[in-house]
Amino acid sequence: MHLGVLVPATVSDPTDFAIRAEELGYDSAWVPELWHESAIVRLADVAARTDRIELGTAIVNVYSRTPAVLAMTAATLDRVSDGRFTLGVGTSTRKAIEDLHGMEWDDPNPVRRAHECIELTKQYLADDGRVNYDGEVFHAADFPALGADVPIYHAALGKANRRVVARLCDGWIPHNVPFRDLPEAFEYVAEHAEEAGRDPDDIAVAPYVPACVSDDGEEARQRVREHLAYYVGNGRGYERAVARRFPEDAERVATLWRGRDRGEAVAAVTDEMVRALGVAGDGEEAREQLREVAAVDVIDRPLVTIPNGAGDLAERTIEELAPERL
Repeated sequence: MHLGVLVPATVSDPTDFAIRAEELGYDSAWVPELWHESAIVRLADVAARTDRIELGTAIVNVYSRTPAVLAMTAATLDRVSDGRFTLGVGTSTRKAIEDLHGMEWDDPNPVRRAHECIELTKQYLADDGRVNYDGEVFHAADFPALGADVPIYHAALGKANRRVVARLCDGWIPHNVPFRDLPEAFEYVAEHAEEAGRDPDDIAVAPYVPACVSDDGEEARQRVREHLAYYVGNGRGYERAVARRFPEDAERVATLWRGRDRGEAVAAVTDEMVRALGVAGDGEEAREQLREVAAVDVIDRPLVTIPNGAGDLAERTIEELAPERL
């Protein structure tokens, strides 16, 4: 099984966590970035202290770094890791872009920005030639390509963003799409990839798998409930993704969260939602659930994702879900 793990910012030493993931046989370690830690700085440290595990960002947003900076960063991390790096990008959320970075979410719109950012970053990373680009958001004139072979994954949810994956990307990182809905969601990607003259089999599907293991199975499920409530409440795209299977429940969770009834919002996440969108329980329960996720036809490399509130259970979780135990 090609099983990756997101390195949680809430553990005492994220680099040591990634080293432990390599020892346990995970094939990739991905560093998120929203606030508190720079994914890029952390990955440089991880690259220097690991040997085999593949490395990625999951995700950096397409607003706060220009395509040139993303390309230079990707090329540099790929060199210092001996070719182990994947650039994972996404639009993030309106809240993060407007209230953290102070940028305009609708300038002109998130999908257009993602498309142009990825397209121009790919041109900067190309084998040779000089880059010229004239888009609605980005412009570039007469700079040499960097000659770096770095895959780009995109964390797309809506149809327009999935078309970006289909046309431009090496991988898709879905989050909060119920696992059983991924084959249908990927059909849309596959159709548009073929229209663009691409082979859909060349696009890896690497979903986040919110996961927590505890001797107290209800404690583990509660941590995943908290994770799901946070995302459904903070991003309309996440809410819509969950609503594909749980329309009334997703609306209730989002309404409660945005009304500052956070405890009620968490309580509104049903056991069915936890099972459809995450992995939680004692060790054997969680392993069986993860096997079921990995068996979904289109999934290539599930990414074990520790909820922020489960930092104290993070190492236990990756030990119980280690590839050799599956």
